[in-house]
Amino acid sequence: MGKTITDKIFDAHLRDTPTPENMVLDLDVVLCHEITTPIAIMDLMEKGMDRVYDPARIKAVIDHVTPAKDSKTAAQGKIMRDWAKRHNIKDFFDVGANGVCHALFPEKGFIRPGYTVIMGDSHTCTHGAFGAFAAGVGTTDLEVGILKGVCTFRAPVSMKVEITGQLQRGVTAKDVILAIIKKLTVNGATDRVIEFVGPVVDSMGMAARMTLCNMAVEAGATSGLCYPDRVTAEYLWPFVKDDYATIDDAVKDFSKWHSDPDAEYIETLYLDVSELVPMVTYGYKPDHVKDIKDMEGTPVDQIYIGSCTNGRIEDLRDAASILKGRTLAPGVRGIVTPATPAIYSQALAEGIIKIFMDAGFCVLNPTCGACLGMSSGVLAEGEVCASTTNRNFNGRMGKGGMVHLMSPFSAAAAAVTGTITDPRHFLVSEEV
Repeated sequence: MGKTITDKIFDAHLRDTPTPENMVLDLDVVLCHEITTPIAIMDLMEKGMDRVYDPARIKAVIDHVTPAKDSKTAAQGKIMRDWAKRHNIKDFFDVGANGVCHALFPEKGFIRPGYTVIMGDSHTCTHGAFGAFAAGVGTTDLEVGILKGVCTFRAPVSMKVEITGQLQRGVTAKDVILAIIKKLTVNGATDRVIEFVGPVVDSMGMAARMTLCNMAVEAGATSGLCYPDRVTAEYLWPFVKDDYATIDDAVKDFSKWHSDPDAEYIETLYLDVSELVPMVTYGYKPDHVKDIKDMEGTPVDQIYIGSCTNGRIEDLRDAASILKGRTLAPGVRGIVTPATPAIYSQALAEGIIKIFMDAGFCVLNPTCGACLGMSSGVLAEGEVCASTTNRNFNGRMGKGGMVHLMSPFSAAAAAVTGTITDPRHFLVSEEV
């Protein structure tokens, strides 16, 4: 019987099998941010185990509330700074150099095909876009990872989502993953790894693949993965060019992480996206998804464009293509946060930041703050946000607020009209 990509990664990193159902894996990278890691740091200190297994394999960032908004968040940042300095963690990204973790770390070349990656953050599955096994973990597992460089996982159970057809203009990876979550439900992939395959995935850039994998957890998945290929190699080439004679050699090497043709899956979901339309959430669960036409006319108070799901340059370009020459509807406020300083700089160079500002948007530094209702765009009770983020839980962006998840195209369309709107109305005569 053939092996899946996850089987192969687990085999290559297996340290121990304490039970048939549990596998202890060596870790290539432990990622850390200032919301979950300080708890682990303080607990290790209290236990007299203030050590790190390999400072070069630990990457840390302050990204959820940045700059600090109060004494508590300032203290969280200080714990991270002191810890990074104490253990000579060179890849620590403080205010000014920081960015949204799941955009910044891939951008820095820290994620590679075949890697094992953990972080105390549920959207760590984003990094599976590179053909890595990446999973969010709790505090205890994070502590063990920091201290010993290992983590225990259940033996992998994989399912496959095969995506075929051709996306219509104005329909994006965000719409695809919302459609998938609608089919699977929020529990449909629990304790499973999702492989995203098929010609549509093959044609996607890394930003789109990261969007797919980012929201795998919203269907309950442990992780989501794409096969590493030439697209992956081109993205990573600045970081791997000394390891291969040519990019073709890198592509060939990456292929060893592809699932075997005879690998077995617990389930295969087929999705033809040829007729897929822009999607949007309603209610308070990520599987509460409708065609956007069924929600058109719903008023919004705030537009939020950013996050680890849709804050990359490709996302900003999509939104800007609709916003150019237009302004926010009366009574609607817009917030945009490029996910990293490099993305911000590129958006500046391309004139995208000016488009947002001319449209009336508030342009923020890279931060996760609004996405989880901590800062930089929290909703008041009764307010509605058209958001490119990944969760619409009750109170997610502020107590009593409603979040409608959608693509950057759709969020920009809502910004202009003041209501949920099919973005294709603005794209009829434009090339996307």
